[in-house]
Formats: sequence, structure tokens, C-alpha cells
Amino acid sequence: MKPLAAFPSSERRSIRAVLTDIDDTLTDEGRLTARAYGALERLKEAGLIVVPVTGRPAGWCDMIARFWPVDAVVGENGAFYFRYEAGSKRMIRRYAKCPSDRQDDRVRLAALGEEITDSIDGAAIAADQAYREADLAIDFREDVVPLPAADIDRIVALFEKNGATAKVSSIHVNGWFGRYDKLTMSRLLLREIFDIDMEAARSQILFVGDSPNDAPMFGFFPNAVGVANVILYGDRLEAEPAWVTQKTGGEGFSELVDILLVGR
Repeated sequence: MKPLAAFPSSERRSIRAVLTDIDDTLTDEGRLTARAYGALERLKEAGLIVVPVTGRPAGWCDMIARFWPVDAVVGENGAFYFRYEAGSKRMIRRYAKCPSDRQDDRVRLAALGEEITDSIDGAAIAADQAYREADLAIDFREDVVPLPAADIDRIVALFEKNGATAKVSSIHVNGWFGRYDKLTMSRLLLREIFDIDMEAARSQILFVGDSPNDAPMFGFFPNAVGVANVILYGDRLEAEPAWVTQKTGGEGFSELVDILLVGR
């Protein structure tokens, strides 16, 4: 990872879309600050496509798509994208799996959630689980005493033993049945809504994140950025971002936006 200050200005000026994680990328200590939210607004005002790509649930993503200064949102680690068209007052909801498959998955995931919380002391079903449509979130540090790395690994192993995909964020282990992730749904969104071929335009798309579940995005985009707290994950990252900010969380995101908008 190279310091963000070394990001060439010619490459920065070519960026046309910013995809961003939310927790500990836009937020600081679990809070979305006015500065970070204002940075989102500045990107929109500058004419860039802005899309949060998050592990957070469908219920939250509906609100984000409607109320935040964004063009769409990818949620539950790639289970869907939502886009709100204000002119027609229409919400577009695109899922990776059909309704019956999602219902079947929820039954299996509920049983798996009981197995995990019974097996690992201190692990809990995430408080936002009631608003999820496609995955199971196990809390290891948001509303519980932080669990040691060995227990996080055990949660991942239990998901995988039961045939689920598992990804570690900065606060949850998210598990689901299916081969989709943040990258696959971002590709679908950009093609279907913005007529952008993500492979052809990858150098013009910037992703910013902070944790292991962002690795598919870090590995794909040559101009991926990590906010400074990404360094905490060390060898847990299957792929690293090209650039890293000096500051953590939302302050790091704001630092990135300052640099991106110079000269625009």
C-alpha cells in the first residue's frame, strides 16, 4: 500500500465513480460525521457516481438509497442493489437470488445462527438482523465485548462447514448461501443502471474500504483506497488496496475526497 499523497493527479482526475464501504470507512466510532456526509455530497455535486457498497441490511439500504446523496447502494455484501429514482418516485430493487431461494436461505441461516451463538461465548446475532433479507450477521464487536481473533476464525469456520460463504467486516462476520459478493453485484449495478463495463472502466472507478470483506474490491480495482485502519487487518486481507489514507474512518474518507476533487 502506498500513501494516498502519491496517487498521480492524472489518474485521480480520470475517476468517474466512487464506490465506498460504510462501517469504519465513512464512520468514526460507529458515527457518521457531518464532515464525512458532506464529503459524499461534494462528490455528487462534482458529478461523480457515488455508491455505498456495504454489508449492512436491506432495511438500512432502502433508507440510504432514498435519503443519502448517492446514486444507488449495494447491500448485504452483494445480495442486492437498490436505486431510488426521485423523479418517478420508484425504487429499483435487484437481487442476486429469487424470493423463494432467499426464504429458504433465511430458514437455514436462522438455524446456523443458533449453532454459532451456542458454540461461541460472546458472539451474538447482530442488532440489525431483523432488517436483513439474504444473509446472517454475527456481531463480534459492534454491540458486544470484542471477541479474540481465534473466535472470529471459529465463526467463519462454522459458516463454511455448513456450506455458506463467510466474510469478516470490521464489526460482523456475515454469512450467506451463494457465490455473489460486493464485486459481482457492483458489476451488475454499473452495467444495468449506468451502462458501464466495469472491466473496461476499472481504472476510472475507485473503491474505498477498510476490512477483509472488501478484499474482492481491493484486488479488482487498480485505484482502490484503504482508510488508515485497514492496516490493522494485516495478513487477514486477501488483497490490499493500492493506496492508503493518513487518517482513519470518515476522516480518511474526507481526506480522499479532498484529494480527488482538486482541480475538478
